[in-house]
Amino acid sequence: MAQLIALTQEVLSAILKSIDEGIHVVNTEGKTIYYNEVAARHDGMTVKEVLGKHLFDSFPSLSEESSTLLKVIKTGKPIYNQTQVYMNLHGTRIDTMNTTLPIFLGEEIIGAVEIAKDYSRMKLFAERLLDLQKGLNRSSRKKSAKQVKYTLRDLMTVNPSFNSLKEDAKRLAKSDSPILVYGESGTGKELFVQGLHHESLRSEGPFIAQNCAAIPETLLESILFGTAKGSYTGAVDRKGLFELADGGTLFLDELHTMPIELQAKLLRVLEDGMVRRVGSSENMLVDVRVIAAMNVHPNEALQDQKLRSDLYYRLNVFTFSLLPLRDRKEDILFLTEHFIKDYNVKLTKNIKGIKNSCESFFMEYQWPGNVRELKHTIEYMMNISDAEYLRVEDLPIMLKHLSASQQSCMDSTGELSLRKNIEKLEKRLIKNALELSAGNINQASKLLEIPRQTLQYKIKKILD
Repeated sequence: MAQLIALTQEVLSAILKSIDEGIHVVNTEGKTIYYNEVAARHDGMTVKEVLGKHLFDSFPSLSEESSTLLKVIKTGKPIYNQTQVYMNLHGTRIDTMNTTLPIFLGEEIIGAVEIAKDYSRMKLFAERLLDLQKGLNRSSRKKSAKQVKYTLRDLMTVNPSFNSLKEDAKRLAKSDSPILVYGESGTGKELFVQGLHHESLRSEGPFIAQNCAAIPETLLESILFGTAKGSYTGAVDRKGLFELADGGTLFLDELHTMPIELQAKLLRVLEDGMVRRVGSSENMLVDVRVIAAMNVHPNEALQDQKLRSDLYYRLNVFTFSLLPLRDRKEDILFLTEHFIKDYNVKLTKNIKGIKNSCESFFMEYQWPGNVRELKHTIEYMMNISDAEYLRVEDLPIMLKHLSASQQSCMDSTGELSLRKNIEKLEKRLIKNALELSAGNINQASKLLEIPRQTLQYKIKKILD
């Protein structure tokens, strides 16, 4: 038994050593019982200086309140992706981002394990992104009005309400007030925002776009506001996106994914136009128009506490809500014709249009991915079709199955119950998704665009 335990410990140690992240394990007394080489490199220490010693002996700047390891041991609750700044035994400042988990034996806590990433390296990566953005911005200044690719004319529609919205946008673009744009994914929010910038008095200035969900929360602040020299290991004076957008427009997409604490800082910039780099005590005045966009309804974001109410009221000077494609049916065939002409040129084809059966399906389908989904559907069909007109047979696989299911329901002269026909359609779609994914629940749920748990429930319901 002792040999088996020793062998298990050796295997576990070998596995932990192979992980390219810092691993630090302490017992309930705060004494280090495992500490790998990666963690030692992050902390500027050697393994011998930490292993077998109390946390406070190796890292004297830590306390019971600031140590994530001791906090987890005390509360029994995990901590995810939290930044921690501390001094090592040699007086060197360390920046890490940690996930810290309690270790249980049965119901008793016997210690805690911390998985640490070198936050300084992540910040340096963020700085490189800023350098790239700065370089692009510098080169784009030479292009004057060509800084944005799209104008409001590129937002094509024959829907009267949408055309009226475009006219309002053209008129209000001349103001410097902030703007909030709401629309489902695929409705053309960035295209619309670029059009606003093009129509504004800032069209000669920079247009900087940042998706708030594309950058880790812990890096977003330094990306937006910049950094001051010495704010963390290796930090230098560097402009953030607000400074890069000075004299122009800053577009913040998926605003509701921005941390609530950072939203408060954004509000202050909107109020007084002053930004402060991370680690600096000096404020700088910037002249930036902020346009924010969300793919969830603002009321929903407020209710879920993903959006500060005071920030919403500040941004809500001008609000534009982009209609989903299902609410402007006249645009479906209009845009279909436009995309066919466009891809005829790109793919050197001569397709004249779509068959009536395909047209009927297009008009009945709800297009959850909106214009983006329609465009990509046409692109797929144009690539595979050699016929004169696009047909139902040319549809992407999932839409083809959906079309067949709809046709089956339309052809039925028996049961007209909406509930029962929807159940039949749902069963067919689930069966098709499972066949396409070879029974893989995760892949099938992605094809159906529903959570895995929901699919499992529906399968169980079907079997019962």
